[in-house]
Amino acid sequence: MSRMITADLVDLDLSADTKEAAARSLAERMVTLGRVTDLDGFLADVAAREAQMPTGLDGGIGIPHCRSAHVTEPTLAFGRSAAGVDFGAPDGPADLIFLIAAPAGADDAHLTILSSLARHLMDEEFTGALRSATSPAGAAALIAGEEEPVSAPEEPEPVEPVELVEPVEPVELVEPFRIVAVTSCPTGIAHTYMAAESLEKAAQAAGVELVAETQGSAGFTRLDPAVVAAADGVIFAHDVPVREKERFAGKPTVDVGVKAGISRPAELIAEVRGKAERGEASAPATAGTPVENAGTPDEGYGTRLRKWLMSGVSYMVPFVAAGGLLIALGFAVGGYDIDKAPSVAEHFAWGQADSWAALMFQIGGLAFAFLVPVLAGYISYGMADRPGLVPGFVGGSIALTVNAGFLGGLAAGLIAGGTVLAIQKARLPAALRGIMPVVVIPLLSSVVVGFMMFLVIGKPIASLQKALTDWLSGLSGANAIILGVILGLMMCFDLGGPLNKVAYAFAVGGLATPNEGSLKVMAAVMAAGMVPPLAMAVATTVRGRLFTRTERENGKAAWVLGASFITEGAIPFAAADPLRVIPAAMAGGAVTGALSMAFECTLRAPHGGVFVIPLIGNPFLYLLAIAAGTVVSAGLVILLKGARKTTPEGEPANRETQAGTKVTVAA
Repeated sequence: MSRMITADLVDLDLSADTKEAAARSLAERMVTLGRVTDLDGFLADVAAREAQMPTGLDGGIGIPHCRSAHVTEPTLAFGRSAAGVDFGAPDGPADLIFLIAAPAGADDAHLTILSSLARHLMDEEFTGALRSATSPAGAAALIAGEEEPVSAPEEPEPVEPVELVEPVEPVELVEPFRIVAVTSCPTGIAHTYMAAESLEKAAQAAGVELVAETQGSAGFTRLDPAVVAAADGVIFAHDVPVREKERFAGKPTVDVGVKAGISRPAELIAEVRGKAERGEASAPATAGTPVENAGTPDEGYGTRLRKWLMSGVSYMVPFVAAGGLLIALGFAVGGYDIDKAPSVAEHFAWGQADSWAALMFQIGGLAFAFLVPVLAGYISYGMADRPGLVPGFVGGSIALTVNAGFLGGLAAGLIAGGTVLAIQKARLPAALRGIMPVVVIPLLSSVVVGFMMFLVIGKPIASLQKALTDWLSGLSGANAIILGVILGLMMCFDLGGPLNKVAYAFAVGGLATPNEGSLKVMAAVMAAGMVPPLAMAVATTVRGRLFTRTERENGKAAWVLGASFITEGAIPFAAADPLRVIPAAMAGGAVTGALSMAFECTLRAPHGGVFVIPLIGNPFLYLLAIAAGTVVSAGLVILLKGARKTTPEGEPANRETQAGTKVTVAA
């Protein structure tokens, strides 16, 4: 750390009376040494970080800090104030002030050193030595770890004579209470590590085993799953979302801001122990964000590949929904010639419906143009986190440029993520490490992805995309019906799972280059996806006694979910009785998909259910196809459930059985 702080960056007589003045005084020293290039710009970044959360800590410490593009290298300045400066700590002004400046692309090694300093600030011996330092050079050496804090020698305690006692029975050892903690803050430099250190010390004092996972700027190392599984309680001290939070589900949990982890760790430990004694636990695991669920190294490659692709699809869907619905509304209001309207920026008549139709169509077109870049960008993001965004978006844009379309976006995302992962593993000169995240990785990965997409695989994928588009355009007769059956089966097999998403992504990808065939595919996919929840709603209404009370309540909600094209509305039924519900749902979905294709129904909107019926080609036949599949599916599930001998779990036997059976209890 000696490079980060020198005597010139230490002021033992800081005279500032406000936190802004203190930050400016210390920042000026950084500017003098060339560590900061723009004083006002850097101070604006410090103020923005301070606005998120005060940086004052109990014990008279202030740690203003930020990541800034105006910082040339990680730097630390220290000021000692006799009067104290208010940084918002509960116990009053700070006399020890550390200004931490990290470049926007600070490398992991530097951030690790800064996190080490943050942990030292929780050591009273360390802060006491700083308060008694007599020279800037001595203070700088102490902070850099080149000089150990000096403590007074302890007086040896007199040794009491040992009295022999009778041997006692061995005492059974009691397992210690185990806690896992996760700490994180917006910048990930100081509070993250200070909270972890504070919790660890308080746990040691309380006789508790605590292991902390710090999710800081340098990334994070996942706790061993065995450690998490063995934990009796969980503490989240965070101001940004906890990554992979579902790992800790089902355990007694305390969830607080990161400053609470620093200022009152003993209370948090006592609180989580109390929850454990009362048997209070957090909710079961739920699906995290697409990136949180983007695969871990111990999973198979096929599983990770599926998660990477689903990450891209999940982020793409909102663009598809917004853009597709606006385009469809534009056509509905202005007719199918609205795509020839002039730009609304040049010509817009407030009182004309055609102008409003053109506005919706053009906004939707721009939103839809992001479809492939977003798909590629977030596939890469799922693989390599934030460093994967730039090459992913660049590759997706190139896929559009060379007419590689949806398939090109998939390839570009995978190439971009793989390239970033490869660069991160490479050994680069130390001089390049500080600019890795903001310069080296985006530059090299974009060049590699651009080369591959423009000169190697772009044209072959474009040819494949064109062949697929031409095939969809020529779909008719038996071929169209067979495709409808296949898509219907896929939509209803896992009810919103990976196979369902593949079918949906295939249909949405076709909307990027719309033609008669791709519009038929979109219509068939949405129709089939509406069938399972609608069928369960019908079945629970017609033959309610075949279902549990909870299922009958779920059936009421399934009407709305099915009508809205939310296939997941059938999941509670499939989870309870998969061998009967899933085959029935697939049969109905296949019928609907086949009929929708046979009726040549079309759909320009990627979502919406019955609420976009006015935008559907042949709407009455479309509703007939949905109704037919719903009846088939509902009939099958009633038939299959009716054939079983037992009553639904959790329900009493029917009244006839209760009344006609004499129950004898043996004494």
